[in-house]
Amino acid sequence: MRLRLAAMLAGLVLTATCWAQATEYQVKAAFLYKFGGYVEWPADALGGAGAPFTVGVMGAEELAAELSQITSGRSTSGHPISVRSLRPGDPLEGLQVLFVGRDDAAHLPQILDALHGRPVLVVTESDDGLPDGSMINFVLVDDKVRFDIAPASAEHGNLRISSRLLAVARRVVGGQS
Repeated sequence: MRLRLAAMLAGLVLTATCWAQATEYQVKAAFLYKFGGYVEWPADALGGAGAPFTVGVMGAEELAAELSQITSGRSTSGHPISVRSLRPGDPLEGLQVLFVGRDDAAHLPQILDALHGRPVLVVTESDDGLPDGSMINFVLVDDKVRFDIAPASAEHGNLRISSRLLAVARRVVGGQS
């Protein structure tokens, strides 16, 4: 079990550092796919057996296409992965993860209000992502994709982020409460 966890963690780190030919959105899509395995949702948040694990993508069509390709035929936590492209104002029901891209970052406060207290992992890529209430925010450091995490924001949505994911974050904001 320990060896398997170490291999999964190494895969997550290597995703960001070894894909010299990968685009920014390919790396972000791979991270989004992997994040699902490092978050603990309330029992009723994932639905019954066979219910899809749904990742919504807003403001980043290229990322949605990459994520759909990466997750085709795959599952997380025993649930098949489904990717939905969204626009501001679309219903957010049935999501486990929501990525809000740069193009729709101005809508983040309204999106977070609509999701308040719901178990949806919100991932962003904007400078104000974490201060606005995002749980994970992608950043580029020396042309490499990294991410910062705000565990307290996740806990407001009744989510718990694994210490293994916190350990590979570039920065953990506000620690764990």
